[in-house]
Amino acid sequence: MTADWLRTDYHTLFRLSRDGRIAGENDPDCSPGPRLWLAGCASGNVFGVHADLPDELAGELEGLLATEPPFANPATPRHLERYLALLGGGNHARHNFGLIYHLPHGHPYPSGVRLVGSDSESGQALIRSWKAEGVPEGLFELGFREVSDFWAPWCAALIDGEVASIAFAARLADAGAELGLVTVKAFRGRGLAASATAGWSRLPELRSRTLFYSTDRGNFGSQRVAARLGLPLRGASLRISEDDQGEGA
Repeated sequence: MTADWLRTDYHTLFRLSRDGRIAGENDPDCSPGPRLWLAGCASGNVFGVHADLPDELAGELEGLLATEPPFANPATPRHLERYLALLGGGNHARHNFGLIYHLPHGHPYPSGVRLVGSDSESGQALIRSWKAEGVPEGLFELGFREVSDFWAPWCAALIDGEVASIAFAARLADAGAELGLVTVKAFRGRGLAASATAGWSRLPELRSRTLFYSTDRGNFGSQRVAARLGLPLRGASLRISEDDQGEGA
């Protein structure tokens, strides 16, 4: 993989201004997005700063970012402290490190796990039941309040007819798709997140898009899913935000 792969991720994750800066997250909620994003691999880096930053500040940040050595896990960017100082003196700017995995299309999944895609007849039946009866309690606890919170295309792993884990399009662009993944608490530790992820990679709507599986450096549960699937780690990332926005799964 090259920096071009990370550039596709950049265009998948964010809505961009005319000059290529970050206008916001590329999600249905139109979240504001980070003030700075840096991603790297052995062959180079890709970065962006928020369009709302003053031009002088944005230019200084971009100048520093352009001098960063190739950024790879578990390294720390050379100018991290300077970025934090410029974006709030460390008082309001929060940062986190992420890992970016390549998710191949058509990943195999264990037999015996029932998977349901959002555009299938079974998926449409689930949607109708959620509209009529409300979102199941386990998913409600994870933040799914109504049908519009299930960002398509999605793939759910079912146990005895109940959604145990669901993989969904956290970010969706013409060229790429970023995985979002949750598992109901009662079903964790059974490999169902890996099954839902593999099923998501097989959805017809995603065949023409590059698929990304990203997670925080400290999210070991999500990293175990990537390891179970044998996903190759292709890049590292840094986000600096005014809030606690994280990466992907």
